[in-house]
Amino acid sequence: MKTNTQKLIMLSAFMASTLLCANVWAANATASIKATDGSSSLSGLIKFEEKPGGLQVQAEVENAPAGKHGFHIHEKGDCSDMGKAAGGHFNPHTMQHGFTPKDGLQHAHVGDMGNIEVGSDGKGKLSVVLPGVHLTGQDPSVAGLAVILHEKPDDFSQPTGNAGGRIGCGVISLEDESTVTAANNAASSDKGMHD
Repeated sequence: MKTNTQKLIMLSAFMASTLLCANVWAANATASIKATDGSSSLSGLIKFEEKPGGLQVQAEVENAPAGKHGFHIHEKGDCSDMGKAAGGHFNPHTMQHGFTPKDGLQHAHVGDMGNIEVGSDGKGKLSVVLPGVHLTGQDPSVAGLAVILHEKPDDFSQPTGNAGGRIGCGVISLEDESTVTAANNAASSDKGMHD
C-alpha cells in the first residue's frame, strides 16, 4: 500500500511530465501572410519555434515589391481593415522602438524584427531570434498576435520605424489554436504603439 507521500510524489511527477509535454508540443507556430488588399498576390509563411535562446523566426515571402520592408509583431490578432485592425506594435513593456534581436527586450518592442529584403523576383527571407520571447505561457507571449509586412523599410526611428502602410498580414497560430487564449490580446490591448 502506498503512503500519501508516495501518492503525492507520483501525482506531482505525472503533472510535471504532462506540463513538459504540453510545452514541447506548443513550442511551434506559423503565420500565413496574405496581402492586405485584394489586388495583390503577396503571400508568405512564417515559422516560429521556441529555442533556449528565444523565439526563432523564419519568414519567407513571395510576390512582394522589391526592396526592404519593415517586419513587426503587432498587438492584436486581427488582419481586417487592410491590417489596421492588428493595432500598433506589440509593446507590453512600453519600450522604445528598436531591433529586438540586437537590442533585447530592454531596448525594443517585443516584435521589432527589422527588415525583410525582397529581391527583384518578389521573394524574400528573414531569420531572426527574439531573445526572451515566447509563444505562450510566459511574458511576453506572441501566439494569437498578428505579424505585419510594411510597405517601406524600418529606419529604426521613433516611435515605430517609419515603415509606412501594411501590405501583408498573418496571425501567429499554434498547432492547436484552442491553446491560444484571449489573454495575449487583452494583456497587450492598452500597451501598443500605433503604426
